[in-house]
Amino acid sequence: MATVEGNGLLQPAAGGAGHPTRRGRYCRVEGQALAYAQKKARREQRTILFIDESGLSERPTRVCTWAPKGQTPVLQYSFNWKQLSAIAGISFWNFYFRLFPGTIKGPQLVEFLQALVRQIKGKLLIVWDGLPAHRSALVRKHVESLDGHIVLERLPAYAPELNPVEYIWGYMKTRELANLCATTIGEVSQFARNRLKSMQRRPRLITAFWKQAELPI
Repeated sequence: MATVEGNGLLQPAAGGAGHPTRRGRYCRVEGQALAYAQKKARREQRTILFIDESGLSERPTRVCTWAPKGQTPVLQYSFNWKQLSAIAGISFWNFYFRLFPGTIKGPQLVEFLQALVRQIKGKLLIVWDGLPAHRSALVRKHVESLDGHIVLERLPAYAPELNPVEYIWGYMKTRELANLCATTIGEVSQFARNRLKSMQRRPRLITAFWKQAELPI
């Protein structure tokens, strides 16, 4: 385990292998950065929103289910390569989402940011990862055109567990859409939209997403 010297710097030490796509468990530096963002939001009276994207398809998320004794349950579904993308932004009291066909790029991000500005009163502090689309010239120019209404902060690299939106996707796929066998991507879209709207009306669920995230706030 790493130790911290008086100067606040981490000293290297041997430890077990970590998750290949996540940062180490010790997150002093990441915690300081996010705490600074929170103070900035309070000082400037901004609403903090964490944003993330995820993909959906006709292929069901398989989870445990019930079946008659001795009979293996079988999921029958059609599948093509059409993809549906979801984007969500979560505040401390609500989350907002949109679904888009295909992948989410600059134009879709701008559309989502515009919707957030219309729905949420006051200035915003957006926290998201380093996805290339987030750093695109189109998104940057749009944010700059708002004269400070939106401020962007980037999550540390390889730290999806810090983003509470990740737990929206996890819950939706393993609970709300579990074993869903839709015949078209349109059916997946409608079902996902209905389930996400239902999740929006459950304050305890939103609180749980925040609690699951490893945040110092």
